[in-house]
Amino acid sequence: MRARLLPLLIVLMAGVLLALGLPLGAGLANVQQQRLVVDRIDDTARFAALAQYVATRPFETPADVDERLITLRAELNRYEDLYGIHAGVYYRNGKAMAAAPLGWEGPPDAEGRRAFQEALAGRRSHDPEQVWPWDHRRLTVASPVIRDGDVVAVVVTDSPTGAMRSWILHKWLLILAGESAAMLLAVAAAFRLTGWVLRPVRTLDAAAHNMATGHLNSRVVVDQGPPELRRLARSFNEMADNVEESLEQQRAFVADASHQLRNPLAALLLRIELLALELPDGHEEIASVRTEGKRLARVLDDLLDLALAEHAASDLQLTDVAELVTDRVGAWSPVAEREGVALAYTGPAAATGWADPVALSSALDAVVDNALKFTPEGGRVEVSLEAAGDRVVVAVTDEGPGLTDEELTRVGDRFWRSGRHQNVSGSGLGLSIARTLLTAGGADIRYGHNEPHGLRVVIDVPRERP
Repeated sequence: MRARLLPLLIVLMAGVLLALGLPLGAGLANVQQQRLVVDRIDDTARFAALAQYVATRPFETPADVDERLITLRAELNRYEDLYGIHAGVYYRNGKAMAAAPLGWEGPPDAEGRRAFQEALAGRRSHDPEQVWPWDHRRLTVASPVIRDGDVVAVVVTDSPTGAMRSWILHKWLLILAGESAAMLLAVAAAFRLTGWVLRPVRTLDAAAHNMATGHLNSRVVVDQGPPELRRLARSFNEMADNVEESLEQQRAFVADASHQLRNPLAALLLRIELLALELPDGHEEIASVRTEGKRLARVLDDLLDLALAEHAASDLQLTDVAELVTDRVGAWSPVAEREGVALAYTGPAAATGWADPVALSSALDAVVDNALKFTPEGGRVEVSLEAAGDRVVVAVTDEGPGLTDEELTRVGDRFWRSGRHQNVSGSGLGLSIARTLLTAGGADIRYGHNEPHGLRVVIDVPRERP
């Protein structure tokens, strides 16, 4: 979820910062150019005031003898030397009254001609287009020289923009640095925010997984995250309490019922045996009743074992799994010999893992017993062990009929038995008991095909303490 939520937050924050930074940068550039334009307007107004008196002299009067014209030219030259700005005063016909540098005929570009024409119309030229740091244009400002209500000349300034562009670029770099720092802070805040929001979700997910794997005492802390997730955590804890209570009542009922039924069933089997003494040997009905009674006794015993396995706490110990497996293989070897099945162990002599020895032994007994039941005479059951990474893997393979893909999804369910194997004795609870015992100790059991035929049961035991 973080992989989806975090990019969304970052994109939104980047959009907000760009929405703030771009107008700010454009505004700073516009303000700086306006300052420059206002300065040029003031300068042209001052030159226009000087040129106003020069323009009152007849055109035939030689300009170099006019004291006011000399003063105007001196001011323009001083202005150009000091600021590097071209400036000139031009009659309506375009002839230069005075210009600096000498001989400058005004801006040659279209913007300069437009500004000159606007000044001839009696108004100051419009503000130039915005100059950006990558532009190398100059700024042209023109103002009319008015005498007795008529435009007699035009003052034109042509300013370089290098300093202004450098200033704008510097400010933009500062804005970019600030935006980058803000973006880093935003990313850090997004990480903290997503962690704060998703931490309860991860806790809920872990607790739900623990409950699904049999750890019914899993609960979550309700004082983390947003209020909505806190309410969800409280609801989850209430649900877990109800589920645990219901299952506890179910386990208690199964255990009590199994225990209470064993005594009357034992008495019933005893009476069947006494009744059999009064009947001829080989009586079919008595044999059938005796078989069903023993089958019912096995089911009750398995139900009681399952209830105890679900209720008992796991006693985890650092266990030599290889020694325990070889011990169970040795214990089942007589049964395998009686059934005509080869039972063998392959693997190292020692391999330690964290497990409940009693639970692991019971689970192995259930798995090996199941393999021997379904392996035909002359077949082979192999128990192998391998230390792989952080797990000790115990595999039990048989050469029985095996299970289909659909049946593999159901194996281990309570009372489930394949419709093809109903003639084999059993209650359908052995593998359920094995799974319950292993799950309580942090181990795992899974089922698969054994090529070319048969069932493969794999038990994973953790090598580190869960």
